[in-house]
Amino acid sequence: MTRTVRTGTAGHARYTFRLRVSSTARTALLAEWNRCRWVWNECVARSKKAYADREECGPVRLSSMLTEARSRTPWLREGASVPQQQTIRDFAKSRAKALKDIKARLPQHRRAGMPKHRRKRDASPTMEYTRRGFRLKDGRLHLTGGIVLTVAWSRELPADPSSARVYQDSLGHWYCSFVVPAQAEPLPATGRVLGIDWGVKETATTTSDAHDLPHAEHGKRAAQRLARYQRQMARRRLPKGKAQSKGYRKAQTQATKLHKKVARQRQDTGRKWAKRVVRDHDAIAVEDFRPKFLAKTTMARKAADAAIAATKAALVEMSRKHGRDVHLVHPAHTTTDCADCGSRTKHALPLSERTYTCTACGISRPRDKKSARVMLVRAGLNPAGDEGVRPPGALLPDAA
Repeated sequence: MTRTVRTGTAGHARYTFRLRVSSTARTALLAEWNRCRWVWNECVARSKKAYADREECGPVRLSSMLTEARSRTPWLREGASVPQQQTIRDFAKSRAKALKDIKARLPQHRRAGMPKHRRKRDASPTMEYTRRGFRLKDGRLHLTGGIVLTVAWSRELPADPSSARVYQDSLGHWYCSFVVPAQAEPLPATGRVLGIDWGVKETATTTSDAHDLPHAEHGKRAAQRLARYQRQMARRRLPKGKAQSKGYRKAQTQATKLHKKVARQRQDTGRKWAKRVVRDHDAIAVEDFRPKFLAKTTMARKAADAAIAATKAALVEMSRKHGRDVHLVHPAHTTTDCADCGSRTKHALPLSERTYTCTACGISRPRDKKSARVMLVRAGLNPAGDEGVRPPGALLPDAA
């Protein structure tokens, strides 16, 4: 089975920027977050009671309850209504998705869990503002309620944002994420196609040697430093219920910083590779690989370090942005099928066998390279296109 991500699809893009927050603005943001957290917890409690009483508890009813609560609670009324209403909408979406999964009788590990209470010490601040709740003036972000934040602009927004989400990460840094309409930037046709097979030894093996993505091993290089910080945390940890020492918090901050650095390195590597692939090819056939099952194998650590899911998501997003077609190919039997004659081997191939030899036509290819060619065949693309030769009668993307 093959799914195709069509080009030119309308959508939205998200741009995230660091915020410079003064002590006054930080106090106001945390006070706003306390109100939004109270609204969320109240929605959870009302939802549980309505579920037990077999009553309806939709966003309209919750919004009316919020209006009533604001009228009789001065503390709640001091805050802006926009983030509080958005908190109710976020809760409604989360609850609807959980109920849909339950109705579809999905397995427990695949269900979206029901919304739970947000505790002050565990939940990180996050607030959503619609267009009437914020504005940009002189390069600064003005939120309803008189909160003014300085944005560290690393690039210009391509259009006026429709919403903004202000949040704080685990290191205490504040960010703002703007949602704007996606801007298509079509690239000229190249006449080339590419097949991609995901792996562990190499993150991506393609039908073009110049576009293979080797395993960057960002996590492996940082493992020694991370282990040192984790040992420091283990030595300095106090019993549960006691405030942790300054040394413990310092080691915890260092470990968190290292985790974030590795995550950004993986994201940067995947996006740069995706941009190069999309720039050089008109159509891409990708293995629709879900690496979740690898978490239960001996290759779990290396597979997680490869960041296959994030790299695939970056490739799909980059292809949509630049007007390329991406064909997501089901991974079943891609290892045992022959890309030339289509026959399937009758025996299982061990991982140690890195060369595939077809028992029907006798052709021999490197195992991963052969699988990448299978992706092209299953997507209906001519493997000759990976060498820059357009198949006879094929149309350019603009003429299709």
